[in-house]
Amino acid sequence: MPKSPTSAFVVAANRLPVDRVESEEGSAWRVSPGGLVTALEPVLRQKHGVWVGWPGAALDSYAPFTEDGLALVPIKLTAAETDRYYHGMSNSTLWPLYHDLIAKPAFHREWWEAYVKVNQRFATAAAEAAEPHATVWVQDYQLQLVPAMLRELRPDVRIGFFLHIPFPPTELFKQLPWRNRILEGLLGADLVGFQRPGGASNFARLVRLRLGHKTHRDRIVLPDGRQVHARSYPISIDFASLDALARQPEVAERAKQLRADLGDPEHILLGVDRLDYTKGIKQRLRAFGELIADGHVNVEDAVFVQVASPSRERVQQYQEVRDDLERWVGRINGDLGRIGHPAIHYLHASFPREEMAALFLAADLMVVTPFADGMNLVAKEYVTCRYDDTGALVLSEFAGASDELKQAFLVNPHDIDGLKHTMLAAMRAQPRELARRMRALRRQVREHDIAAWAESFLTDLETSGDHHRAAGSR
Repeated sequence: MPKSPTSAFVVAANRLPVDRVESEEGSAWRVSPGGLVTALEPVLRQKHGVWVGWPGAALDSYAPFTEDGLALVPIKLTAAETDRYYHGMSNSTLWPLYHDLIAKPAFHREWWEAYVKVNQRFATAAAEAAEPHATVWVQDYQLQLVPAMLRELRPDVRIGFFLHIPFPPTELFKQLPWRNRILEGLLGADLVGFQRPGGASNFARLVRLRLGHKTHRDRIVLPDGRQVHARSYPISIDFASLDALARQPEVAERAKQLRADLGDPEHILLGVDRLDYTKGIKQRLRAFGELIADGHVNVEDAVFVQVASPSRERVQQYQEVRDDLERWVGRINGDLGRIGHPAIHYLHASFPREEMAALFLAADLMVVTPFADGMNLVAKEYVTCRYDDTGALVLSEFAGASDELKQAFLVNPHDIDGLKHTMLAAMRAQPRELARRMRALRRQVREHDIAAWAESFLTDLETSGDHHRAAGSR
């Protein structure tokens, strides 16, 4: 097996930034479209870094490889580990627990044992890829034990950790049987980043109450004198790239075609989400259906397009969410639709970036209503595409994006009447008001783009923690 590539900058994330694609010509790799990859790929290229991650499927060889200029180190997971570490501990325990118990988390010791084992494998690979005194940036809830494991292996490296989902309050987190182990794992980092200030304060409070460490604002002092900082860094998108894409003539033409295909209604409402129980999809569709039933909206003049990308379909809860949502869509269309005019166009599929930009351009109203969300980049993508300052964003106050996008029409997605009122207000708002709001939203995203996010985190990481490490220690 070829020697693992090394770098002064290493990213460790659950998934590699590439997907395996099968075609008639054979299989090939392509860069993933996800938000995390979009965020970190430019940084990795700039720093000639190494990315450590799971390829998402079994490979014939797990040797390091290079794809489109990216140095990649694949991590092997067995089928049992995929079930227990990924589908189990990560997505059936941590995900629901960190999202306010919207679904009930399951606690199984064999899941935890697999989580520990896989985190150790990631830590070992990151340690081997890191040059002396390198920076290692560990990503998200699947790898919360890696920072402490990596520090044990490589006390010379600088370690950052960023959590892309919410971090729960004490009352929820303490349900986790392995709560102290998670906290100790994260404290292996020099800097622990969160999407919202509340997440950082939740973490510091838990460290103080459960582990007894001294804290002062965003600073945690460990018994050995080492300091860890916990701060919020709201993630963003590549504004310039998406703005340029939305301005392309073919994207504008596609947007016009989409409107025509939908019957050129006065209002097109749009939802774009992974199919997930945290996203509040059914609530927004129910509110829209009630607006039609109440006579506030006419099905010939308004249509709701809901894109629900396939997600974690091997997890039972997600299968139930899909079945429930599709029943709900069928009921609304059956009760309220007309021939040639369904109330809701439901699409259980993923679309390329160009098609999504066209959808954002075509939609008069973007409805983003999660019950809990670390950030929600779709909200930022929509306003980025509205370069003519038209359109309206209805946004849940429980999305991290609501901290920044204050000119959106903010809403509590649990309040169906409030959601109906807000959606109607956005549809009836005057163009001048919409333009004022959209200009402010676009300015916020433009000035706080993905490059600013990465630079802010990495700059703080350079000055965080105790960096008086023994030269060359391994």
